[in-house]
Amino acid sequence: MAEVKSHEFDAFLKRKPLPVRLFLVYGPDRGLVSERAAAVASASGVNLGDAFSVVKLEAGEIGSQAGKLMDEMNAIGLFGGERLVWIRNAGSEKGVSDALDMLAKMPPGDSTLVIEAGDLKKGAALRKAAESASQAVAIACYADDGRALQALIDQELASEGLRISPAARDRLMETIGGDRLASRNEVRKLALYCRGREIIEEQDVEEIVGDASAISTDDAIDAILKGDREAFLHAIQKIVSSKTPVFLVLQGCLRQFQLLEIMRAEMDEKRVPAGQVIATLGRHLHFRRRPIVENALKIWTGPAIRRETQRLQSAILQSRQRASLEDTIAMQTMLATVLQSGKR
Repeated sequence: MAEVKSHEFDAFLKRKPLPVRLFLVYGPDRGLVSERAAAVASASGVNLGDAFSVVKLEAGEIGSQAGKLMDEMNAIGLFGGERLVWIRNAGSEKGVSDALDMLAKMPPGDSTLVIEAGDLKKGAALRKAAESASQAVAIACYADDGRALQALIDQELASEGLRISPAARDRLMETIGGDRLASRNEVRKLALYCRGREIIEEQDVEEIVGDASAISTDDAIDAILKGDREAFLHAIQKIVSSKTPVFLVLQGCLRQFQLLEIMRAEMDEKRVPAGQVIATLGRHLHFRRRPIVENALKIWTGPAIRRETQRLQSAILQSRQRASLEDTIAMQTMLATVLQSGKR
């Protein structure tokens, strides 16, 4: 089935029954990823309220063990019937991509697989496994364009019987759009604030709507690399308000330092400048992030990067062992890294 483009999703979801049982939902818009994964899960026909039919796992729980996911997909429900296996926060976990590759080559069973992932590059193993299989679908989720935002506003306000003035709509459009879930929450908050009235004015938007236009874990990670504590806290505040798990930032920070470790080792071994290493090993980096990563390579030594990587790995393990303290562990760890970057 290859890839379902962002604008094709609604039409795809109307197909009953869905043509495949393996779904990868990925992209930088975490809110939209979550929303579309939930829509696919609902369309699967499995009763989402039945704890015996739905299994939810974190990708980190699978790690490199493809067999764990295979066992879940091949298991038989306690009372029979179809099952749903829902994987969240996937990225570079080898076990998830290997299992998806194997499942795509098997006859479809009674289980549906939905995988939620972040922003996967074109050559990422998980994305490649989904896009190259006839029995799987990859659903891309990118930030809403103007038309999608207009539709979102109209949908939410119509449910409350509200209209919005042109000036208020323009102002609202300026403050939403980076993350679907955050955008929807802001429009709902505005509708609740104006409930009982006929029309929303620009002043209402200014009084109640926060800036949800640029929710991105990259913003927080870049602030960490720059040692900018205030920018980090501002980015985290946006992420929390969008209901994006803070753990994802910690996970992204670890991946960034693992990449720094590889790049720094290349610099030290071949005695080449940071810019040259980024040109070869960092081609996938967005052009706006390259100067930040280049500066980090200049101020962090190889041993220091390795120590920080080990500390981040330890924090992720602790957050998994003590789920109730996940946010606290993540925040304390990343703040310490911000301070380390600032000192350098």
